Amino acid sequence: MRNVNDFAWYLSRFLTTYLSGEKNLSTNTIAVYRDTFRLFLFFCEQKLKVAPDRITISLLTKELIIDYLDWLEAERKCTITTRNQRLSSMLGFLKYVQKEMPENLLELQRILGISSKRVTKTIVPYLTEDELKILFQQPDIGTKQGKRDLVLLALMYDSAARVQELADLRVKNIRLNSPAVITLHGKGNKIRHVPILGRIKELLSGYLEDHKKYAWGISISDTPVFFNQKHQQLTRWGISYILY
Repeated sequence: MRNVNDFAWYLSRFLTTYLSGEKNLSTNTIAVYRDTFRLFLFFCEQKLKVAPDRITISLLTKELIIDYLDWLEAERKCTITTRNQRLSSMLGFLKYVQKEMPENLLELQRILGISSKRVTKTIVPYLTEDELKILFQQPDIGTKQGKRDLVLLALMYDSAARVQELADLRVKNIRLNSPAVITLHGKGNKIRHVPILGRIKELLSGYLEDHKKYAWGISISDTPVFFNQKHQQLTRWGISYILY
């Protein structure tokens, strides 16, 4: 039986061994789990006055987890979808733990019985042709950053790529020879090939020529397509900032 640090011990094994090893989840998916527990530790410290190194499995109750989820919505202003995602991460961890700690099985089963919150379906908005023209006129193509932003916006629209897929895109994932395609690496390590045509092919061709002007220290094919002023790969938050 584990000591008072059982929560830390199980969580460390869950994040570093179980998810990447047995479950073979992607780095991005594991990051979602990590963020869930980072916020949970913050919640416990701020609201319960319990330091991270004092949290134990026996401290976890159905009421505590629900309070955490409500806190995410009320104070962190998370959407219901995000709330449900955090719940799913918590339940994944507890399913892993319950087999190791039968003495806590009853309370863990109560927590595992928490249901996701119902999400109201909304109509997905779309942009008209005139709105798209206005959108693509926003970047200042007289600057390197503006050229990057235009290519990013056009490629996202043309390929229906997710933000993280664009963040992870490498030069080697783009083939401009006919038939021109980009290779996107999505959730769950799923790979899809998307054809690129016309104007977006021309934009990409000119944009990628600029990559040759920079000394990266690694093969040009392994460099990220979209990078910041420090020549570091744009994160999904960085791309989201550009979009909004």
